[in-house]
Amino acid sequence: MSTAAGKRVKIKAQKRLGELMREHFVDLDAAAGDPSRKVAWCTSVGPCEILTAMGFEVYFPENHGALLGARRVSHELIPRAVGIGYGAESCSYMTSDIGSTLAGVSPLQEAFGIAGPPTPEVLVYNTNQCREVQDWWGFYGRRDGAPVMGICPPTHVGEVTAEHVSFVRGELERLVGSIEERFGTKLDLDRLREVVALSSQASALWRRVLDTARAHPAAMTFFDGVIHMAPVILMRGSHKAIEYYEALLAELNERVTEGVGAVPDERFRIYWEGMPIWPKVRELAEKFYDLRTVVAASTYCNSWAFEEFDGGDPLEWMARTSTEIFINRDEETKQKFLVEMLDGFGIDGAIFHNARTCPNNTNSRFGMAQRIREESKLPVLVIDGDLSDLRFFSTAQTMTNIEAFVEQLAEYRR
Repeated sequence: MSTAAGKRVKIKAQKRLGELMREHFVDLDAAAGDPSRKVAWCTSVGPCEILTAMGFEVYFPENHGALLGARRVSHELIPRAVGIGYGAESCSYMTSDIGSTLAGVSPLQEAFGIAGPPTPEVLVYNTNQCREVQDWWGFYGRRDGAPVMGICPPTHVGEVTAEHVSFVRGELERLVGSIEERFGTKLDLDRLREVVALSSQASALWRRVLDTARAHPAAMTFFDGVIHMAPVILMRGSHKAIEYYEALLAELNERVTEGVGAVPDERFRIYWEGMPIWPKVRELAEKFYDLRTVVAASTYCNSWAFEEFDGGDPLEWMARTSTEIFINRDEETKQKFLVEMLDGFGIDGAIFHNARTCPNNTNSRFGMAQRIREESKLPVLVIDGDLSDLRFFSTAQTMTNIEAFVEQLAEYRR
């Protein structure tokens, strides 16, 4: 099969993804109503393996924030959070999620026929992404009378040293002790090792899925990635995530073999740095498709592509991976990673998303975009927007800038 005819080929595995998502959320809803089961909330790059190993069903509020953005309702809900004292330019995942709770609405109602997120018995965070998660979880801890616990790894790290890992491992041990004391249970290290191995395997498969975009033409795009990354976040530590990525990888490898591109007649290859613009994912995907330009790689989707577990100390693996993630590193380390990605994926130009309410995952504010332009000798565009809040995004201006940027790529290539 070839893309010469200019026809888009849908990813068949997406049907199974929809089924998995429904099964996941319906089961979470059932767990919340079953006194024999326990529900924990956790950050997306947090210590979810510990919670799974200790018998909790795990819910990830950041996913709910992304769903609110994708359904284009965040801007209606954020004012409710502002009304009780949350800043209008605070994380829009947080403010829209709190706003949805105050309004009593959730995209889970329409999508899966359930009332909304499950009530937590414990809320666990990791500030390796941002400090806002503490304040976000705190709202629900006060509302539900549930304990809020977490770890705070060192931030803006260059080389991750043994001392860093030892410190974070100690934080994880203290977290385990707090959960054990609160719930009268004990962590089985063999069970944790099993969960970490499953988590690592799903993560390794996810990396291989993303790497299919190294092919010319790319087998998938960033916009495919933000959809298909759901299992590696929501179902990490399960066999379901592994089975899904094995099937998806086989399909994408077949595309690579047969020369089937995600964007037919691919002309240019773009790197996306920063958060997705959830309310505009579909429109942006269509724009790049029309321009025969593939967004082949991103920092965001790689956030869950961890190093593989070697079968040793599971707490040490968790400590290292939670410290090594891109968002937690210093400017020099981030720049080195980005240059390697631009080279490895054969990128023609990079787009930096300046997400107004997410400074922690925005890397265009301190000269990084200019330094990348100088080092890589590639065109770079910075666009203004946000992960969820449409107040900060101009569709007309952004689409015009993207069109001009792609024309610049053509001129640059000539």
